[in-house]
Amino acid sequence: MAGIVSYGTYIPTYRLPRDLIAKEWGTPSLGGERAIASFDEDSLTLAINASIDALGNRDPQTLSGVFFASTTSPYREKQAAVTVATVLDANPEVRTMDFTDTLRAGTSALLTALDLVQSGKNILVCSGDFRMGEPDSPQEQNYGDAGGALLVGTENVLAEVVGTYTISQEFLGTWRTEEQDYLKSFPGAFETKFGYNRFVAAAVQGVLKKCGLTAKEIANAAIAAPSQRILQAALRGLGLDVKSQVQDTFWNTIGDAGTAQPLVLLAAVLERAKPGDLILAVGYGDGGDAAVFRVTEAIAGFKAVRSVYSQIEVKRTLPSYGKYARFRKLMRKDYTTTDISTPVVLLRDKNEILPLHGGKCPQCGTIQFPIHRICIECGYSKGLEEVKLPRVGKLFTFTHDYLTETPDPPTTHAVIDLDGGGRVYVQLTDCERSASTTKGMV
Repeated sequence: MAGIVSYGTYIPTYRLPRDLIAKEWGTPSLGGERAIASFDEDSLTLAINASIDALGNRDPQTLSGVFFASTTSPYREKQAAVTVATVLDANPEVRTMDFTDTLRAGTSALLTALDLVQSGKNILVCSGDFRMGEPDSPQEQNYGDAGGALLVGTENVLAEVVGTYTISQEFLGTWRTEEQDYLKSFPGAFETKFGYNRFVAAAVQGVLKKCGLTAKEIANAAIAAPSQRILQAALRGLGLDVKSQVQDTFWNTIGDAGTAQPLVLLAAVLERAKPGDLILAVGYGDGGDAAVFRVTEAIAGFKAVRSVYSQIEVKRTLPSYGKYARFRKLMRKDYTTTDISTPVVLLRDKNEILPLHGGKCPQCGTIQFPIHRICIECGYSKGLEEVKLPRVGKLFTFTHDYLTETPDPPTTHAVIDLDGGGRVYVQLTDCERSASTTKGMV
């Protein structure tokens, strides 16, 4: 039986209190805070970080597919899934697909993977969203940034699929055209009353009927929603107890994470699931997707690389709306120092830049990065063997650079000794100015 083999999530470290947004515009605060991607992050990097955790120590060559879902892909004409596959070091023959243009893209990608997965192979479903609410609007306070990933397969399954259900319907609720930077929606409760409430109800009732289950048999439900209040209203009459059977939406701590939200919520449910639990997952947008999973005994031996709750707790608060505006490029600033690169460099050094390959000397065994022609240790001159380097290491030294212009000064340069050998020079992220330890990924 196909199901979820592993999962990973990525919640950006930065948080923006909604009080700061409200204070800037002199409007009421919705309360709580929202997760904010840093200036050098986007929906693709959010999904990649979650994917690395979901894959863990598994061989990326076993992937038969990589699916990427987002409404805010950084590219208008380029596949993002192939970038995820390259970073993971998957087989070049892997099937890659992008799912986009609807909030239910994340769950649609998941249901497609469950339908297509073959014995002995795995499909990675990842999602990231980076939605922009127009300044001085409720959406600016509502949206949050996050990434989620699920590894789907048929071996060592944590939660096997019991059944799925989909309903598709034309509905103009929230939209954004090619010419618009910000999401648009009709004012009032039109979208929730005639769209969200109906889609969630239809998806829940449809999948339960298809699986021959009642709402009382569901141990926990991961249901995407614009907010916790709207979710509670939508579930009235469905037989699900919001307090005991439904996962909190994290609206107060992350915000509405778009296509990534149902994947993040499902990961949070799995973190606390017990063998035998029946789990319901629901996504919405131009209809609804729903799936029921039964948790297996394998869940007892699984540990996520980074739990959702630990990432929510570890955070940095943005001190001002101005810094958020700088991150989102709402205010224009011409930086004098810019990184200059070309497609030629990326093509030539693709394996070193994306999946992090290094060189190993055939003579002395020294691991080194980047891949040199001559060994830096013994002088062997016939070339190095290309090897994949781990993304975990120990900080050797670092420096805070206050001269390089950046939206989030200072720029932290560091030298990392990788586990198993090799040393890399990188820039670190999410570093406090006085901190000697960092949270970052190579």
